[in-house]
Amino acid sequence: MTRTGLLRDSGSMPKRKVLISGASIAGPALAFWLNRYGFEVTIVEKAGAIRGGGYPIDVRGTALDVVRRMGILPELQDAHIDLRRLTFLDGDGSEVASVEPHAVTGGVAGQDLEVRRGDLTSALHTAVRDDVEFLFNDSIDTLDQYDHGVDVTFRGGGRGTYDMVVGADGFHSRSREFLFGPEQQFHRYLGYCFAVFTMRNTFGLSRETVMWNAPGRAAALYAVGDDDSVHAFLNFAHPEMPFGAFRDPEAQRDLVAEVFADAGWEVPGMLAAMRDADDLFFDAVSQIRMPRWSGGRVALVGDAAYAPSFLTGQGSSLALVGAYMLAHSLADRDHAAGFAAYENSTREFVTMNQDLVGEGGAALFPTTARALKRRNDMLRHLSSMPAAEGRPAHSALTLPELTPVT
Repeated sequence: MTRTGLLRDSGSMPKRKVLISGASIAGPALAFWLNRYGFEVTIVEKAGAIRGGGYPIDVRGTALDVVRRMGILPELQDAHIDLRRLTFLDGDGSEVASVEPHAVTGGVAGQDLEVRRGDLTSALHTAVRDDVEFLFNDSIDTLDQYDHGVDVTFRGGGRGTYDMVVGADGFHSRSREFLFGPEQQFHRYLGYCFAVFTMRNTFGLSRETVMWNAPGRAAALYAVGDDDSVHAFLNFAHPEMPFGAFRDPEAQRDLVAEVFADAGWEVPGMLAAMRDADDLFFDAVSQIRMPRWSGGRVALVGDAAYAPSFLTGQGSSLALVGAYMLAHSLADRDHAAGFAAYENSTREFVTMNQDLVGEGGAALFPTTARALKRRNDMLRHLSSMPAAEGRPAHSALTLPELTPVT
């Protein structure tokens, strides 16, 4: 006998059908656990395939337990990026300090993982691809809720009815817009914008990051291995959201070039490479803060519900943990009780990690000369970041046990 009557074997009652929008991190992770509980899962993804490559992301704390339980921890450990050095430069290009990366990031050496985003998405896809249906090159066009379920039409012309729909479609989630309205009401802008792209590694960098700072501006080169490319990162303070640039790649390039026009070090070459980059990603440094993550038979998970921003280093980890907790909450409950349990069990953990932006993340990108001097003085005397009292935010939730359907 399973935990309650709703956690049933495949021979007693029809499987509950769930549609997940988004095949990046939260979506496949949720599909993995829902499948374990006997749900029939479909994932719709607007891209033509799982996206490879991408910038490095962290898996920390409670999220490590999620990937361990999924059986993909050894694969991710093999893909771990062993970043050995983080060097800070002043505005004139002189070295401020060279430190062990975990001293600044708050990670735990020998435990936490840093992997290319594509390595994580590939591992998640491999873990679930034989058990769930994937619809690539498609997306939700309309979504209508009724007592019997959710009727969905797809842009590709298909239709389907599902017991539940979950939006795992990222920061600029269309699922969230269908359910709750425009993004702006949940968007918490943190005062920065950034651009990231790849360029040739002509700098002799290997498994290290070098970051140049001036007040309100930062430029970094991140070499994840010994290959011939590096991730280039340009971050800058901006008083208001540059809405006009978000849908116009040339406007993005022009804005970044204008902000960094008089910068020294390797920045002129970075700007030139940005002009030709075919993988430029530009966005605001922001969070999604919502009073609730569900409505009726539709819920949100990962960045669609609670993007924490890269300043926390917890986006991927929150997606993994949130997916696990949502599946656990739905396993023996109907959608209404399950979604309520998901919020009750997960919101405190999410809020703690979103609040990390006030505990040093933004301090890496000072906006004034005084703040930059203070940060540099700290770095020169740094052995490790001041330890937070109590349990670290990234480990502040203990996963409940799942009892899979047999």
